[in-house]
Amino acid sequence: MTASATASKAGWRVKQPSIIPGFGLTLGFSLTYLSLIILIPITGLLWRTAELGWSGFFAILTDERTIRALTVSFGTAFAAALINVIFGTILAWVLTRYRFPGRRLIDAMVDLPFALPTAVAGIAFASLYAPNGWIGSLFMPFRIAFTPYGIVIALIFIGLPFVVRTVQPIMEEIDGEVEEAAATLGANRFQTIFQVLLPSLTPAVLTGFALAFARGVGEYGSVIFIAGNIPYVSEIAPLLIVIRLEEFNYAGATAIATIMLLISFAMLLVINLIQAWSRRRYGNV
Repeated sequence: MTASATASKAGWRVKQPSIIPGFGLTLGFSLTYLSLIILIPITGLLWRTAELGWSGFFAILTDERTIRALTVSFGTAFAAALINVIFGTILAWVLTRYRFPGRRLIDAMVDLPFALPTAVAGIAFASLYAPNGWIGSLFMPFRIAFTPYGIVIALIFIGLPFVVRTVQPIMEEIDGEVEEAAATLGANRFQTIFQVLLPSLTPAVLTGFALAFARGVGEYGSVIFIAGNIPYVSEIAPLLIVIRLEEFNYAGATAIATIMLLISFAMLLVINLIQAWSRRRYGNV
């Protein structure tokens, strides 16, 4: 074996140092941080749930009250995220493509749900959409507050910034000349939107949807005041967890939390797979 071949073979075994220093230190810090903040709490959650055994776990899973609470939480979160995708994308479009008086004020208002305490938002919505509220009284006898419709409104409020702030930077990167070129080639506005813009925005839109949905599933503060908390009707899963904790049924509470975790993980995995497919499909990284 020649010296060059030996050196080449040895080169495969020797790890080439990275040009960016500190990889080992930062990787160790990242793994430690993730373990303390995410992995250890989730492991404790699963460990406490295991105390019930499979029979106890499935008894809670098939309990009608648990099923209704999960349906309310995931159904309203999905509906709110879907509405936010539509109107959040439109809002991001307006803020990106047009210049008008008050634009900066509206742009700042988008971040208001991040700064406003969720409990304050919940109280405000409950006052406005109650049967005797300013807005709720206009829709009587149709009730908004203390029903799943009120929950959707609260989740729209807290989820809107996730969609707008995810779509807005991508939309700013799309040159306006692309739209002008499409119009020059004979495309109308709908063709320009659905065939030129949306393919490039699809990964960002899906990311915003996933963030808004995940935020809505676990929301408690803004929902608890407007939901009405009626079992089998407008009771959310996080509230049911709190109720089980107040009953000192810790294993039952962790079981419901585990079910929420598994469902959320499965839905987010599907969304991420669709997002990865759209990136490969349209070549948008």
